[in-house]
Amino acid sequence: QVQLAESGGGSVQAGGSLSLSCVASGFTYCMGWFRQAPGEEREGVAVISTGGYSTYTYYADSVKGRFTISQDRGKNTVFLQMNSLKPEDTAIYYCAARSGGYCGALRNWAPNDWGQGTQVTVSS
Repeated sequence: QVQLAESGGGSVQAGGSLSLSCVASGFTYCMGWFRQAPGEEREGVAVISTGGYSTYTYYADSVKGRFTISQDRGKNTVFLQMNSLKPEDTAIYYCAARSGGYCGALRNWAPNDWGQGTQVTVSS
């Protein structure tokens, strides 16, 4: 198991941008972000493979073309650049990682480590 330290979040107007970061304390196979809005179920946002030679990414349809996930492998850090933000992006965003085994298909990945969450609020 690894510890996750995430930072970022805040309040921004619709159309604005925000960047989140997350640092893992050790090796991970993949890392990404989930979010949960009030009254809604938790949903996966983006994920990136971190433990292999090749890098793969997967995005939820709702954020494709607007969000970009990236990594700095030397620093065990992943980033989520969020552009063209919409009010429906308002949620608590959680960094997540899988350190206990291969991730398999990224669209169905199952994290085993979670960050504390950070609030993202997008106003109209």
